[in-house]
Amino acid sequence: MKTATKIHTKTATKTERPKLYKVILLNDDYTPREFVVLVLKAVFRMNESQSSRVMLTAHQKGSCVVAVFARDVAETKAKEATDLGKEKGYPLFFSTEPEE
Repeated sequence: MKTATKIHTKTATKTERPKLYKVILLNDDYTPREFVVLVLKAVFRMNESQSSRVMLTAHQKGSCVVAVFARDVAETKAKEATDLGKEKGYPLFFSTEPEE
């Protein structure tokens, strides 16, 4: 009597996590601090103290990482925040760069 043995192989696919991107607030000397805080609260859903801290850090150091997202989310939020400044005539600018 012969027995047949079947071998089942499973292929495990490892999905790579998407690369994350930093949204960076760049300081300028023209956009009012209160407006920057409003934008941070509206676009990035920060509370009053978080948004004030980020705004002050950017003001003192020249720039500040606001948040880290997947690329498309980071670019969308940076554009939305920058556009809010443009609508009011301010040079407010947010950029994105890959996280190391």
